[in-house]
Amino acid sequence: MTNKKQLPSAQQEELIRVLKTRFGQNSRRHKGLGWAEVQARLEANPEKLWPLHEMERTGGEPDVVGQDEKTGEYFFYDCSAESPRGRRSVCYDWEGQESRKENKPENNAVDMAAAMGIEILTEEQYRELQKLGTFDTKTSSWLKTPADIRKLGGAIFGDFRYGHVFVYHNGAQSYYAARGFRGAVRV
Repeated sequence: MTNKKQLPSAQQEELIRVLKTRFGQNSRRHKGLGWAEVQARLEANPEKLWPLHEMERTGGEPDVVGQDEKTGEYFFYDCSAESPRGRRSVCYDWEGQESRKENKPENNAVDMAAAMGIEILTEEQYRELQKLGTFDTKTSSWLKTPADIRKLGGAIFGDFRYGHVFVYHNGAQSYYAARGFRGAVRV
């Protein structure tokens, strides 16, 4: 996903400093990867700093969780302990949001992710993230929903309870104060 928005230089420097600190504090998430290479990639792709800033601004605490061996791109996922606070109480998508008769939320996960320039985590990505720590023990996160499920009116979400990762379903129009979404950016 591309996004033409760019951060001013001072904000770029501050964001890189925050990401570097988080990278150093959470080495289990990115074994075998070095910060110098990540920073070089960020500096070579400044357009990727806007989506990372948006992840940070909404409480996602983005961090490196891996690297694509073919392209060399680094994967950044939201690594906040709970679903990002600034992205909760949203329906899954616009269609779900519009189908609500009353108490419509202000936004939805799909449109928010697009505006931020990020991708909603897939079920596979979410399960991989859960191998790197324990996330969503009190909250849940919408996940990218397969078209066949969405066509029938549903959407999927994940959480971690009782020592296990659960992926379940809800109507796409539902929303809860404790459900948000997690995103990913490739740099």
